[in-house]
Amino acid sequence: MFIPTTRQEMEKLGWDGLDIILVTGDSYIDSPFVGIAVIGKVLLNAGYRVGIIAQPDTDSDNDICRLGEPSLFWGVSAGCIDSLVANRTATGRKRKNDDYTPGGINDKRPDRATIVYSNLIRKHFKDTKPIVLGGIEASLRRIAHYDFWTDKIRKSVLFDAKADFLLYGMAEYAVLELADCLKNDVDTQSIQGLCYISNEKKGIELPSFKETAEDKDAFTEMFHTFYKNNDPVTAQPLSQKQDTRYLVQNPPAPYLSSPELDTIYALSFERDLHPYYAKHGKVRALETIRCSISTHRGCYGECNFCAIAIHEGRTVRWRSKKSILAEARTIASLPDFKGTIMDVGGPTANMYGFECARKTTKGCCPDKRCLYPEICSSMNIDHSAQTELLTELRKIKGIKKIVVASGVRYDMVMKDKKHGLEYLNAIVCHHVSGQMKVAPEHSESTVLEAMGKPNTDSLLKFRKLFYQLTDKAGKDQHLTYYMIAAHPGSSQQDMVRLSKFAQKELHLRPRQVQVFTPTPSTYSTLMYYTEKDPFTGESCFVEKNPRGKENQKDVFKK
Repeated sequence: MFIPTTRQEMEKLGWDGLDIILVTGDSYIDSPFVGIAVIGKVLLNAGYRVGIIAQPDTDSDNDICRLGEPSLFWGVSAGCIDSLVANRTATGRKRKNDDYTPGGINDKRPDRATIVYSNLIRKHFKDTKPIVLGGIEASLRRIAHYDFWTDKIRKSVLFDAKADFLLYGMAEYAVLELADCLKNDVDTQSIQGLCYISNEKKGIELPSFKETAEDKDAFTEMFHTFYKNNDPVTAQPLSQKQDTRYLVQNPPAPYLSSPELDTIYALSFERDLHPYYAKHGKVRALETIRCSISTHRGCYGECNFCAIAIHEGRTVRWRSKKSILAEARTIASLPDFKGTIMDVGGPTANMYGFECARKTTKGCCPDKRCLYPEICSSMNIDHSAQTELLTELRKIKGIKKIVVASGVRYDMVMKDKKHGLEYLNAIVCHHVSGQMKVAPEHSESTVLEAMGKPNTDSLLKFRKLFYQLTDKAGKDQHLTYYMIAAHPGSSQQDMVRLSKFAQKELHLRPRQVQVFTPTPSTYSTLMYYTEKDPFTGESCFVEKNPRGKENQKDVFKK
């Protein structure tokens, strides 16, 4: 069933009111790929009466008031994408399209949606129940952070939105615990994965908002401590003074086990746009997510420009094969299923089914990363579990094609001497839809170092092996490469060298080139703001002129 979004739906269920109302910047797509739907279904499954208001009109009370007032709390999310990233390009131009809005026109999601929706609730419901922030926008803006769009340090979004709580990360079980505490009038301040405002500090005290806004070195110190305290096994509570009160961040919620993940994904999802919103047009995101499967969460790649480590975590957790096969059968039974599973993967496709044993009991290493600058010897790369999974998926009746569209770490494939070749051969023979995407991002060693990405040696070896296997299989398919322009450390000459590398070694001119966008809570954004390497303190060239950024991208047009 769809979660109610109108009074009529509530009445059909015999509900005279709601316990929780969720407000989101996306249209309401009932899918396991959409956070607000997952949170809503988890709460619904626990017995709470839940409603969803998607993309409310911010100029009236027509939408925000249509379900009444919840008895426990409001949940506010900007949606699956940070609203400023959804609305603006890296050079500040307004985006015309929105894949999560019916009809595709970008006219429903306000900038800083988390703050706007919280203010909208307060405007029409005085002294209302607690407002709880969640989703990627809130999660990455939970402490003092650099805001690219205003070029300044902003307070925690919890303060700017004048909300009561913030749940960061994936939050399924944290939101249940919060709901139970509010229902039973129990203290909430021990919930892991929760941020709140307090008159007293707790745990490690970070440099204050004022200090970080005035001193870039203090901001760097703060970010290092914040980043290191994002592992549920080792993290300490954090406090940061913001004016006269403190932001308190409790340690992250424990990662869900495989059985717990299986339970989440076994919940009933319609895999469609709610009819109330469907009358306004289709949402493009459904073209991909309706027939895709998420196999795991988290990423230990820790690319400096990526926020997954802060939001989903650096430890990979995966669903059981049984759970994934069951979801595939459900998709295959859909009346409009055309025979193709559009993606089977996660943040990085080939991290399914294995992890460093140390991390699960002792947490992530404080002084090194799993894959950079070299793959750690303790990370026993093993692609056999995913190869077996893909083999089983291909046997399901009604499925003609399974695409692995999530990015593949080619350095991991080349490192796996036992099963890497078998895995890549399976991908080449069965799971590429014309093009397979990889993300080297750059070719120049200084830029790759700033990104936390491997050098090009493994890329070239992978490329050679891919085409050897492709030719042997008699396939007409190719590699496509994602590149980043204007990342900290990248000059115009670096992009020229990248272009020459692509033509000489990759034999193409990349079309998938994006300008780096500084988003909160990443090391690359820290470099962009401070113009320093945060690990060495050395100066780092940063292209901040919009025209200069475009020039870096335009190198590939010449």
